[in-house]
Order: sequence, then structure tokens, then C-alpha cells
Amino acid sequence: MHGPALSGWLLMVLCGATGAYCLLRTRDGTERERASARAEALMGFGMAAMAVPAALLALPEWIGVVYTVVFGAAALHAAVSARAGGHHLHHLVGSLAMVYMALAMAPGAGHATGGGHSGHGAGAAGSAGGIPVLTGVLLVYYALYVLHAAGRLIPAPAPAGVPAGGSGGRTAPAWGARPELALACRLTMGIGMFAMLLTL
Repeated sequence: MHGPALSGWLLMVLCGATGAYCLLRTRDGTERERASARAEALMGFGMAAMAVPAALLALPEWIGVVYTVVFGAAALHAAVSARAGGHHLHHLVGSLAMVYMALAMAPGAGHATGGGHSGHGAGAAGSAGGIPVLTGVLLVYYALYVLHAAGRLIPAPAPAGVPAGGSGGRTAPAWGARPELALACRLTMGIGMFAMLLTL
């Protein structure tokens, strides 16, 4: 409705808020949960910085190198941790996708017009810097991830004889340790990544 700049603002705010919540989650839970929350906070803040509209802040062209180094290191850490399985594989894909977008935005950094920041405005300017097949694979991955995460957020029906929403006298977990909020953050970042990849 108002062009790509509005999308950049929305992504920046959404990803920044998601990163902040993930940062709060690093205070609770097991070491594995805290490590996952740290990785998700880095991803959220990185996506927020990448989505900053060029009208707000013109970042130098070498910022792509910073993204590549930071998320390359995150990908290496996720690859080492992936032997434990679980969510580390998703962190690996996310970090590699950030490296890919940082590299793709470098050639068109000076041609972004009013839209998203750097490479994220390049698609609007007609000078996409991504590899179509790789972008397509990542888009399919994130589309499936978003559908899977959204499906897990749908509440299961309460067993017979148990009142819906009842906690059986137990106190609810602290808001920073609620698994459904962590899943909602992952869903939000998956949608954000999908939207950012669409601009390549």
C-alpha cells in the first residue's frame, strides 16, 4: 500500500521485538534452552538491522562483510552443535541464509530505492543479487517451517473431564519461559526471513 519502505519498518520492529524477547529468555531454562535463545536473539536483531529502511539510516557498503563474518561464525557454531540434533539444524540454515542475503545485497547496495535496506531494496529496484535456485530452495524451506510452526501453535483439545484452560492448580510458567511464546518468536522470524528472501 505504501511501498516497500513500510515493509522494512514493520520487519525492523517485529524482528527487533522478537530478538528482545529471545534475549529475555536467555535468563531462564536449561543451558541448551539458553543457547537456543541466544542464537534466536542474534537472528532477530540481525534481521531487524538488515530490514532498516534506507530512508532511516544509510549503512556503509562494508556492513555486508560484518553480517557475513557474524553469521558465518554463528553458522559454524550451529554446525558444531548440530551433532546434538534438534533446533540447531534450523539455526544453521538461518545463519547460512543470513550470510547468503548479506552476500547478495553487496552488489546492489548502491541501487536500493526507498525500499528496504541495501539488498532488500535491490529487488524493488530490479537488480536482484541472489541465485534464483538457492533463493527458491530457502523460500520453500521457510514456507514449510512457518506452516509447521503455525500448526504447533494450534492448541490441542483438552482431554475429557479436564476443563479447557485449566492448570489443575499449578501456577503458570513465567512469561519468559512459556514454550508457546518461544514458538511464536520462531514463527515470526520464519515469516520475516521468508519476506526478506522474497526481495532477492
